[in-house]
Amino acid sequence: MGVKLTDVAKKAGVSATTVSRVINHYGYLSQKTIDKVHKAMEELNYQPNSMARSLQGKDTQLIGLIFPTVSHPFFGELASKIETKLFEKGYKTILCDSADNKEKERDYLKMLAANKVDGIIAGAHNLGIPEYQNVELPIISFDRYLAEGIPIVSSDSYQGGRLATEHLYQRGGRKIAILTGTNESNSPTNQRLEGYLSVLKERDLEPIVYHFPPDHSPFLKSTEIRQILSRKDIDSIFCTDDLTAILVLNKAQELGLEIPGDLKVIGYDGTTFIQNYFPQLSTVLQPMDQFVDLLIDLLMKRINHANAELDKLYQLPVKFVQGQTS
Repeated sequence: MGVKLTDVAKKAGVSATTVSRVINHYGYLSQKTIDKVHKAMEELNYQPNSMARSLQGKDTQLIGLIFPTVSHPFFGELASKIETKLFEKGYKTILCDSADNKEKERDYLKMLAANKVDGIIAGAHNLGIPEYQNVELPIISFDRYLAEGIPIVSSDSYQGGRLATEHLYQRGGRKIAILTGTNESNSPTNQRLEGYLSVLKERDLEPIVYHFPPDHSPFLKSTEIRQILSRKDIDSIFCTDDLTAILVLNKAQELGLEIPGDLKVIGYDGTTFIQNYFPQLSTVLQPMDQFVDLLIDLLMKRINHANAELDKLYQLPVKFVQGQTS
């Protein structure tokens, strides 16, 4: 059996009502009484129920985070930085890994709503989740359209696509391929492909586009990349994420291709992990710290003022980082 509020009251020698008032900071109580209750809670390892607090009109001090997978360096770093910043502001986080599973994301969203979290930051990439329109909680989206009225924080993916492609062209690339996702979700990241296509159109070059489904394992993706490099006459590749770029470099090495002589490669994201362990990779750097600051700032505005006027889209600039692969 778990420790109950009445157990705390008995140990502290006060009424259950007094314990409740201490937990919810309600009414005047002497410091001696407050200290007795806190000491009893600590000794019994009693954790106040956030749901009970919400039913009394109190903030739960909980924020829900919904991301595709924290095993990916980009989302892992983003979630970690958000959690750290929220903790500094007095909030705890509930991390939900949707794993590109629509039903899983829907269940997590219902769970967060039922537990009355104070707000949600969502950045998963599943389609067809109408519940976002109906959830009466402050929600800020990362890099994806969720529903009308939910602000999106993103980077300028169109410009990022242009930066990478133009750099490859300036370095002599004329047969420039792009390796990207399926681009099915209504996400601003789809604009990376559009940026790539715009440069090729301006330069009168033929697009070479390869789409990889999100459920492709690294093994399957590596197999397809090897086939692409073996049979296609390509001198440059723009990958819309860094991990795919690393797979390209691995397969190019297996095939005896010189980087960047035979093949130039540029990735996208520029996480701390990539900068530390693959500094040779040329990439488009996303503004991670600015993402975190803006996501939390907008969420706090909606938490404090439910009808706060916010823009539909907040688009932050990216920058190209020259490595040894291009």
